[in-house]
Amino acid sequence: MKRNQITLAIIASLTLMVGCSESNTAESAKTNRTETAVIEPQITPAVVEETVVPVMQMEKMGRVALSRALGDQVFVSMPMPYPREHYQPENRDSYLDTPSNGIHLVTTSPLSTFSVDVDTGSYANVRSYLKMGNKPPPDAIREEAFINYFDYSYPTPVTKVQPFSVSTELAPAPWNESRQLLRIALKGYDIPVNERKPSNLVFLVDVSGSMSDPNKLPLLVQSLSLMVKNLTADDKVSLVTYAGQSSVVLEPTKGDDAQTILAALKSLQAGGGTYGESGIKLAYQQAQKGFIKEGVNRVILATDGDFNVGVTDLDALKNLVEQEREKGISLTTLGVGRGNYNDGMMEQLANIGDGNHAYIDTLHEAQKVLLRQMSGTLQSIAEDVKIQVEFNPDTVKEYRLIGYQNRQLRDEDFNNDKVDAGEIGAGHTVTALYEITLAGEQGQIDDLRYQPTKEASAGFGSELAQVKVRYKLPGSEQSKLTTQLVKANAGATEFKTASSDFQFATAVAAFAQKLKDNHYVDGLAYSQIADIARDNRGNDPYNYRGEFISLVEIAQNL
Repeated sequence: MKRNQITLAIIASLTLMVGCSESNTAESAKTNRTETAVIEPQITPAVVEETVVPVMQMEKMGRVALSRALGDQVFVSMPMPYPREHYQPENRDSYLDTPSNGIHLVTTSPLSTFSVDVDTGSYANVRSYLKMGNKPPPDAIREEAFINYFDYSYPTPVTKVQPFSVSTELAPAPWNESRQLLRIALKGYDIPVNERKPSNLVFLVDVSGSMSDPNKLPLLVQSLSLMVKNLTADDKVSLVTYAGQSSVVLEPTKGDDAQTILAALKSLQAGGGTYGESGIKLAYQQAQKGFIKEGVNRVILATDGDFNVGVTDLDALKNLVEQEREKGISLTTLGVGRGNYNDGMMEQLANIGDGNHAYIDTLHEAQKVLLRQMSGTLQSIAEDVKIQVEFNPDTVKEYRLIGYQNRQLRDEDFNNDKVDAGEIGAGHTVTALYEITLAGEQGQIDDLRYQPTKEASAGFGSELAQVKVRYKLPGSEQSKLTTQLVKANAGATEFKTASSDFQFATAVAAFAQKLKDNHYVDGLAYSQIADIARDNRGNDPYNYRGEFISLVEIAQNL
């Protein structure tokens, strides 16, 4: 028999074998497929080795494509498909490696420097895992996104001259009474609706085949439609889609023409590959076409996953987004769905694009991000915001920053105005928590044998730390600096006497760390976390805090 005939026969046989469950008997397998007429060949190991790999590759094409590729010379009719009960869709969700921050000795590393971050996508994404009864991957959990998901009653600035307030609070950690928690809180100026800048928005929507699920494209269409309701004649909206190719569905259109915009959104259908590079370039072209000077110019990228056509390298995509940021066009990313979700790409592109990243798992979440917090999502009140904390070695022995792993900056970057950092949107709150060990307490790192000691410096013995915040007003190239001292005797003596917001934020931080399995909060059970959150739920009109309590209870039972 000729070599190609043997190969085709092997392909036919292997394909039939794949179509049947391993547990099927010979008789049941016979009834579940159509017989194929082939000649018994003499199969050598060399032929099998040369043939099996292409077969496995072709299996991924699907059975119809496989039949067409081989032709009628092999198959009399098509075999039955996979039994549905044995089909397991491949989960290709992707996350960056984000281990929890370690502990630092103040005597050797007194400075802690990082960029602010108001992204909340990690919390909503993890929520979707828990509600499906699954424990999330540790790298899906970014502690700061959990903490910053919630609103807190921090002091609110009254003018944009000082665009955000800075406050601190200190109390014992509920998981270890020998340690303290230092909270640094920023609250952005909340811009009234009549003061909001006109916005030029480009909706860049992934309409590839994987977006057909109800919790993907249909949910995105509903979500973006919510935002349209709040737009005015001063705003502009464009709609660009990408799949196997990209296209402009809607040229820049006035925001008050809701009927036209909504009709364009409702016309979207999913199908094809994921040519993301082409879509991004076309979206930026539309943003330039509708550019509003002194306004908000932003691309809103909405997708369920990675790009698989065109430029797929993350660094190349980041360079593209950075170039457009320098032209005054920012980028917000909205993630949806499961199975091909690239969390790392979405979050980093938003960071580089001076935007924020959110994950839309429900219409309730869409209302939060795109309706209730629309001004904060679209308009920044402070840019390149950096925080640097200097701990006093005479009063603090060790510290650990909870979260912000991928927002760390070099200490010298704090004063460098050319180094990009995060933005604070209108009305946004930013919370950072440090776990600290006071001098004289038993720490987790041994005292250094050769580190010189000194008496407390005159005038500094009552200080724990100095908090410095550097920021730029929108459109400015030069940063401003604000500082605040943290006094050693200013903290609460017991955790339960700290403010309600402090206690709730601590419960959220504990939950994120416990889910991440970082062992820093082993002394606190899920039930205790839920009790702290329940006792400090406070005013919760949209049930965000109530839902958090239910998530803690779900995690406890997993």
